[in-house]
Amino acid sequence: MKKTIIILTAFAFTLANAVAQQVRPPENPRKVQVAILFDTSGSMDGLIDQAKARIWNIVNEVSSLQYSGQTPDIQFALYQYGNSGLTQASNYIEQILALTSDLDVISQKLFALRTNGGSEYCGAVIGRSLSDLNWSSSPTDLKMIYIAGNESFAQGPVDYKIECQKAADRGIFINTIYCGDYDQGVREFWKDGASCSKGDYFNIDSDRKIAHIATPYDDDINKYNDSLNRTYYGYGSLGLEKKSMQLEEDSNAEMEAISVKTERSIAKSKKGVYKNASWDLIDAVDEGTADLSKMKDEELPEEFQGKTKEEKEALLEEKRLDRERFQEKINKLAKSRQSYIDDERKKRAASGLEVDDFGTSVNASLMEKAVEIGYEKEAQNEE
Repeated sequence: MKKTIIILTAFAFTLANAVAQQVRPPENPRKVQVAILFDTSGSMDGLIDQAKARIWNIVNEVSSLQYSGQTPDIQFALYQYGNSGLTQASNYIEQILALTSDLDVISQKLFALRTNGGSEYCGAVIGRSLSDLNWSSSPTDLKMIYIAGNESFAQGPVDYKIECQKAADRGIFINTIYCGDYDQGVREFWKDGASCSKGDYFNIDSDRKIAHIATPYDDDINKYNDSLNRTYYGYGSLGLEKKSMQLEEDSNAEMEAISVKTERSIAKSKKGVYKNASWDLIDAVDEGTADLSKMKDEELPEEFQGKTKEEKEALLEEKRLDRERFQEKINKLAKSRQSYIDDERKKRAASGLEVDDFGTSVNASLMEKAVEIGYEKEAQNEE
């Protein structure tokens, strides 16, 4: 009898452990944190234009990364420096945006940047980004600073070498993008500014227009994006404002080029990347930040008002399934589109026509550093 009790007790203990393993919440996803420091002095209009044209390409490249099978939480921060519209007391530096995963607000702030001549203090703006931002302390999180400009890296009251060492001590890579001749950037300490934290140094022609690659898939992707937008239901005090921002940033992307809007549409189709629980009803319910049964009618979108609990839940599920269907269609087309672009780039490279710009520089170093610390790139094979 004793033996039987012991066996049953051991079995119950094993079963309890198995159940506990099943219900244990998943580990928090790894983070990719990217701070972009833009020189917005008078000569940098081309740099800002390149960034506007490439921001969604960068988002899509980062979102292809995986760590232990999970997509990382992607966060961006923006600073401007060297703008004479800022104060000398601030060293002509302004934080435009703290680290955030809100892709629409990242786009909004980037498209609002304007240039104005001033003094560019690289060491000072790096120091501000190190002290201001909520950088992860995990060695498996990728932490990148990108600073772009065209004056001496050693200007200003803050020694860039000291700030670079601080970054290196925290596992933050400083990557420098000199807008001009490669050797001139070396002479002006931009290469040293990257090397001291084991980051990468690039040079680009910031006045060169982005060579967009149109594909046969762009129109269909953007049509499905329009349908995807109709599955977003703003709720609460932010609902109308943020829904309007979503459409406005679609328009901003389209003004750059159809391919830029396509890149944005692809980013929006990625559920783990384009997250809007602060204002969208479906995301909020899915993430547990809103309870449909407890929300007042005046807090809800018009389509959900005056309905029973069951009717609201049925409508929400209908729209959720619609969203998943449009996301899947865009994702499938995106794979075919990327294969088309890869082939076209090989042809351009063979002809000497492929040229680095802001986006290609950021993507190259992001992927290289990500692989170094254990990330893998998601397979992009067509289904």
